[in-house]
Amino acid sequence: MPIRQLSETMINQIAAGEVIERPASVVKELVENALDAGASRVEVVTAGGGLNLIRVTDDGSGIPEQELALAIARHCTSKLAGNIHDIRSLGFRGEALPSIGSVSRLSVRSRTAAGDAAAEIAIEGGRVSAVKPAAANRGTTVEVRDLFFATPARLKFMKGERAESSATSDVVKRIAIAFPAVRFTLAGSDRSTLELPATDDSTEGSLRRVAQVMGAEFPDNSIAIDASRDGVHLTGHVSIPSFTRANALQQYAYVNGRPVRDKLIAGAIRGAFADVLPRDRHAVTVLFLTLDPATVDVNVHPAKADVRFRDPGLVRGLIVGAIREALANAGIRAATSGAAGMVAAFRPGAASYAHAGPANGHRSYDAAYRASGFSGFDRSPQRPLDMGFNGAGFRENDQAGFDAGPLASADARAGLAEPAETLLGTALGAARAQVHENYIVAQTRDSLVIVDQHAAHERLVYEALKNALHSRAVPSQMLLLPEIVDLPEEDAERLAMHSETLARFGLGIERFGPGAVAVRETPSMLGETNVQQLVRDLADEIADNDTIETLKERLDKIAATMACHGSVRSGRLLKAEEMNALLRQMEATPGSGTCNHGRPTYIELKLADIERLFGRR
Repeated sequence: MPIRQLSETMINQIAAGEVIERPASVVKELVENALDAGASRVEVVTAGGGLNLIRVTDDGSGIPEQELALAIARHCTSKLAGNIHDIRSLGFRGEALPSIGSVSRLSVRSRTAAGDAAAEIAIEGGRVSAVKPAAANRGTTVEVRDLFFATPARLKFMKGERAESSATSDVVKRIAIAFPAVRFTLAGSDRSTLELPATDDSTEGSLRRVAQVMGAEFPDNSIAIDASRDGVHLTGHVSIPSFTRANALQQYAYVNGRPVRDKLIAGAIRGAFADVLPRDRHAVTVLFLTLDPATVDVNVHPAKADVRFRDPGLVRGLIVGAIREALANAGIRAATSGAAGMVAAFRPGAASYAHAGPANGHRSYDAAYRASGFSGFDRSPQRPLDMGFNGAGFRENDQAGFDAGPLASADARAGLAEPAETLLGTALGAARAQVHENYIVAQTRDSLVIVDQHAAHERLVYEALKNALHSRAVPSQMLLLPEIVDLPEEDAERLAMHSETLARFGLGIERFGPGAVAVRETPSMLGETNVQQLVRDLADEIADNDTIETLKERLDKIAATMACHGSVRSGRLLKAEEMNALLRQMEATPGSGTCNHGRPTYIELKLADIERLFGRR
């Protein structure tokens, strides 16, 4: 087949295959255009999951009538002055409108502030109609109907209407977080209406927009981030370790205001929380990176979802360091979701009971309940008082049984004296009792705190081991015979460049001819290890992120195992002094709100919540 020039329609359809993946991609491009036009209000309407109709209306600057034909022409844009390395707008290629018009029925109606009337242009499957007068307010309305009608094969790859609608909602929310001063509305016959009122560009306004998108509980369970390094500024909020999600869908990242899904940023977030979250849980984050546009390339992905940093190691190090520092400085905090779940568990009717007695529905309580000789409601202390009350059952002799022995639910009492006022003012308060030989009950001025003693001490031991591990060179063991590892030349060179840092972690390596390294020492903590696999993993990580976290993570994992076996076990009775000492250590240790496995170490129930349970509020 001879080489020939493709038609303009075919070129646009090929571009549409790259840029317009699904209806949500159309919404993303049109909303970004509206924001680049300075809109303060953006309204999105969809039908049929966006396949039947997408309409985006804004109150931006509008498009002059004489420029409408250029607006739907390929590679025509008002956003790029001539320097591809200085991109300060969301869009810049000039591909969106012609690409959308090549696979759908597209109309653009616009009016500028200085214009006497609006004008409209339409394009259907790549065929452009003439510009004609129209009626409209200031701004632009872009309407897309019958998406992919010109390329019906693409329709076979679309998901259901609900899935497409959900993807569109996610796109609008993701963009809305970066523009809190803009009002967003998403409506249509295929969805419930989403309204995000405008706030402002201040830190408080940005957090209010985040709460609109991610829920009102996120601000109460988040930590502010604000850090800079070598011209890169990082701001935003991250969740405390005990507030997590089952997936990473609520991790939002922005580079110079542009929503991105970048592997480097996602990996940095995962690395920052590696010590405090279980493997199957994910932090909730909203992070904004601001840096010189010349140091980041946004032109590496057709949909501009990925970016490439000039210095990826700097960006990753800033994110990991800033999050870890914020977690350390935040002190000890429990997620409000834990208290909410505890309150829900206590509410009447929260569980179905096997009998009409006052027990909690557990078999162990049921046996004790039956053994107590309970014979019916008439003898229950919960029976309402009648008018003939004569005090029976409440005389001194009748109450003597309560003093016969220790309370069944308390294994240790923290002393009869009232706790010191200074202890009540601390974050975890004063220990009052130990129940079921594993849980410490403490009291603060306005809350009740329940601590899992094993999980809490496990975290304390782990942090102490880590500090000892990283505060000095890691002890190493000399190999009887050096292990020779064959690698690609570039990997061997990278490892050699990091040899001094690796030596501090107990791994002694040196070059051994072309494409090979010799390993002479390994960290003593690792014992017998697969040296070949360890070195290859390190080489891969250095190639990806220019870091050696793999070795550090292996050492930390061993420290975590040692901490688990060396901590206070469940079932051990603690004295009052030991309980209070444990609480004070928790308050002084960063990350002690969760154990090494990511489980919460304590739950705090506010006095106000307790009073609501008893109907006092």
